Amino acid sequence: MLIVDAQVHLWKGHIPANPGHRQIPNFITDDLLEEMDEAGIDGAIIHPPSWDPDSDNLALEAAKAHPNRLSILGKIPLDKPEAKSQVEGWLNQTGMLGFRFSFTQPHQATWPTDGTMEWIWPEAERLGIPVALMASNYMSMVAPIAEKYPNLKLIVDHLGRVGGKTDAECFATLPEMLALAKFPNVAIKATGAPSYSSGEYPFSSIHDYLHQIYDSFGPDRMFWGTDITRMPCSWKQCVSMFTEELPWLSETDKELVMGKGVCQFLKWNISESE
Repeated sequence: MLIVDAQVHLWKGHIPANPGHRQIPNFITDDLLEEMDEAGIDGAIIHPPSWDPDSDNLALEAAKAHPNRLSILGKIPLDKPEAKSQVEGWLNQTGMLGFRFSFTQPHQATWPTDGTMEWIWPEAERLGIPVALMASNYMSMVAPIAEKYPNLKLIVDHLGRVGGKTDAECFATLPEMLALAKFPNVAIKATGAPSYSSGEYPFSSIHDYLHQIYDSFGPDRMFWGTDITRMPCSWKQCVSMFTEELPWLSETDKELVMGKGVCQFLKWNISESE
């Protein structure tokens, strides 16, 4: 079974601004690959974090050196004039699969609502660039975009959950996210799942919510992943939680959820990269 983590970070020379991540100055390519090898992870999609200004270059170097293991969902400064010139040819960069916008910096908080992002949707659709969104606080924005731009592939990060909450409180707004399943161009990243449970492995308090997401989106639009540097458990447990503890996932389902689905959605021909 191909196992591809839908979200990891690399950084160098900076302590993560998010205290939930490992408070270490460096987590670079060699560190990532060593942990992937130990856990049996075939590939991973890098999301350059905002706390390292050079994280985009770090990701590009990693994907170029290891094209069959690593790829990228990158970012551009949407509020800067130079951003528009970066979109054309974006996917020509080695390992680049699309965009990812997280809105974690103060100046980004209004982007989804103040018109800053309006220009990116038609451009991304025209150029076939998928866009992942940390939309937990902006869920209402997703449906209008998905409807207006039906050929634009959208991914909602982290099960659409807000950090810092667990169990029923964390999933209180789940119905709004499940309603997005009617749009075939919208997928869900099941990244960070263990962190949304108050319990220990196998984190059974959130299994029913995962089942509801699976029932709505299906295995081809529900992508396993970890955001490993902020997980409360090992990478192996992040894997086995899905492959061994969710009996409603068939073997065919597992192949899609654990890696095949995200590669198909983002057009990452991982087996042909090297």
